[in-house]
Amino acid sequence: MGVFDRITDHGHEQVVFGHDAVSGLRCIIAIHSTALGPALGGTRFYPYESEDEALVDVLRLSRGMTYKAAAAGLDLGGGKAVIIGDPGSAKNERLFRAYGRVVNSLGGRYITAEDVGTTTEDMEYIRRETQWALGTPVAEGGSGDPSPATARGLLAGLRAVCRYLWGTVELAGRRLAVQGVGKVGFAYVRLLVEQRCEVVVTDARDEAVQKAVAELGVQSVAPADIFSVDCDVFSPCALGGILNPDTIPQLSCEAVVGSANNQLATREDAQRLAGRGILYAPDFVVNAGGLINVYDELRGYSRTRAMHRVDGLFDATARILEIARAEGVEPVTAAERLAERRIQEVGSLAR
Repeated sequence: MGVFDRITDHGHEQVVFGHDAVSGLRCIIAIHSTALGPALGGTRFYPYESEDEALVDVLRLSRGMTYKAAAAGLDLGGGKAVIIGDPGSAKNERLFRAYGRVVNSLGGRYITAEDVGTTTEDMEYIRRETQWALGTPVAEGGSGDPSPATARGLLAGLRAVCRYLWGTVELAGRRLAVQGVGKVGFAYVRLLVEQRCEVVVTDARDEAVQKAVAELGVQSVAPADIFSVDCDVFSPCALGGILNPDTIPQLSCEAVVGSANNQLATREDAQRLAGRGILYAPDFVVNAGGLINVYDELRGYSRTRAMHRVDGLFDATARILEIARAEGVEPVTAAERLAERRIQEVGSLAR
């Protein structure tokens, strides 16, 4: 399938490829929709095996951002960017400033922030070349690392799921299996431990697991064993596509609530989860805390205001679950319908 076929298939407005020979920058920015406002989405720095793999990822991620912003009630469209390379060795000031010029060339149609492989400090380099970068360091007037906000919103979504399934928002004594203890996953596990949950973690990076075990007192298992952990809730907090025909049969949980984007490998996997009696909380609903946090920078950042809205993900998740039950559909379908309805009703206004 060619590039234009992929763009048409996903309903994107624009895809931009950027390159800088001196720094080695190779980037792709995908704008899925600007119906509700400028397309906001993070920049992922990742060692993709091929350019085609990077394109597929950025198209999926940007489409997910459209639904995330719409479902959260934000006046934002959906976009995403990827930089191809190893963030551990390929980062440099020139690269990020060259990338900032690519972002700036879009004139505000796309606004970036941090994502996997990028940091608040990286955003500051980008900000030197464009105003369209959020999540810069607090010392520079930004909101800082959005990971704690994402974790806080995820906890709010988890409480809504618990009330739906078990009639209480109390988390003490619940057992969770968390896949991925990076920036968001670690912050989320810390919150779970504070709520007196029993937590089992894993990560592809052994040092991340060791840190979680040492600092948070949680249990750990090998990456391949996390799916079969007997638990109340499975929380994917790493990369996407993790819920598929191979992993879903292994799950031993009653619900899936995680921060990873695009957790379902295909739409059929939502049906596979439902067929096993596992409640799936749509990822683009429960992981919207980071987006909500950086969005507040556009208004002059107020942490109090931002966290109040992040906590509102409890109500947003609860609403999706009730709609799904009333309409007899999977929660992800209910969430997409709600987002699409808002895009159609509000996005048709002249901007």
